[in-house]
Amino acid sequence: MQFKGLRSDFFSFTGVRPLAEREYVVVEADRGQDIGRVKRAAASEDLACEGGCDHVGVRHVPPPSRQVVRRAAPADVLRLLQLRDQELEVRRRTRELVVKHRLRMKVSEAEWQWDRNKLTVYFTAEKRVDFRALVRDMARSFRTRIELRQIGVRDEARRLGGLGRCRRELCCRSWLTSIEPVTLQLAKDQGLSLNPSQISGACGRLMNCLRYEHAVYAQAKKRFPPVGRTIRTAKGRESVKSWDIFRETISLQGGDGEVRTIPLDQLRKERRATRRAELDR
Repeated sequence: MQFKGLRSDFFSFTGVRPLAEREYVVVEADRGQDIGRVKRAAASEDLACEGGCDHVGVRHVPPPSRQVVRRAAPADVLRLLQLRDQELEVRRRTRELVVKHRLRMKVSEAEWQWDRNKLTVYFTAEKRVDFRALVRDMARSFRTRIELRQIGVRDEARRLGGLGRCRRELCCRSWLTSIEPVTLQLAKDQGLSLNPSQISGACGRLMNCLRYEHAVYAQAKKRFPPVGRTIRTAKGRESVKSWDIFRETISLQGGDGEVRTIPLDQLRKERRATRRAELDR
């Protein structure tokens, strides 16, 4: 099941008529009930590991402990949409309380449980925050159980969504199922600008797409001589200035300062010819 902010969980269903994707259902939740949309439905026998996860026989995946209570009625969905509208006011009032308590935290999102038995507020903060007094004020204001959950800036971008530098929906929001570490070395290997404003995403961290072509560049580094190395060619001793892995070309600078760009295959031929000439001497 999928809930607000791409939050998802697994539930068991024992009804006669199978559930359809994107259908609203009422499910068991923490001390109550919630409404989610079916993301994927599969029979339990289809989830068995062929040969077992440890290659010792067939292992069936145990069914989730939480159950789908029933299909959601139109009135249930209407109530859910009304709660989503009320969450705008929840965020505003929570931010006012944060200012009142002088807490260094940013409230990014709020989510009502469908039965209003719990209110979850997501926030980001650079350091640990003592929000016990804030929770007491929120409990008195909203008259429900409060859960404050700290998330990272990448998770915040995933929950809120937005457009990236490519003018498309953020990858972490639209299709990435997990976020892998992204380091500055990925940009260096690809010869990209190291200006943070050029390689950072909406969350202020390095963009996930820096990983997409990195394997191509890593493989290319094995075929091209490193930038800055001096090599012997038909022109004598030349230093490698740069290379283009897509055009399969390399730029070389001779001792006289002249720069020439040649195909990688031509460089290989020149180096082989240079080695043969040195051996014949």
